[in-house]
Amino acid sequence: MTTQYWLVKSEPEAYAWSDLVRDGRTDWTGVRNYQARNHLKAMHPGDRVFFYASVTTKAVLGLAEVTRSFFPDTTAEEDGWVAVEIKPVNTLPHPVTLEQIKGEPALKDTAFLRQGRLSVMPLTGEEFKVISKLGGV
Repeated sequence: MTTQYWLVKSEPEAYAWSDLVRDGRTDWTGVRNYQARNHLKAMHPGDRVFFYASVTTKAVLGLAEVTRSFFPDTTAEEDGWVAVEIKPVNTLPHPVTLEQIKGEPALKDTAFLRQGRLSVMPLTGEEFKVISKLGGV
């Protein structure tokens, strides 16, 4: 299976990159958007995931990996919502800010900029490479 690339967003006050690093892994729960849920369902172990801190930080801070495919989200009151498990891989040497992403021509069509309110979105292999380079990895 080919590795896929993703970006997940979290408000640092709710769950920060440092929380994921401390915890060693987490269930990515609480997604209540149908399109984002479909993205969770498409994730597979080994897929690479950028962690974006929204609201205050507005930067990609780290790289994570999917360790478990989708399963029922235990935080949901309704059936049908799912979660995946992720673990941290490494903190980016240079956080990649929203301004850097907006200023990078190779990222102008990324789902991150087109559908900024989604909390889970796909990245192309090329977009992943560009963000990796900006982040120093």
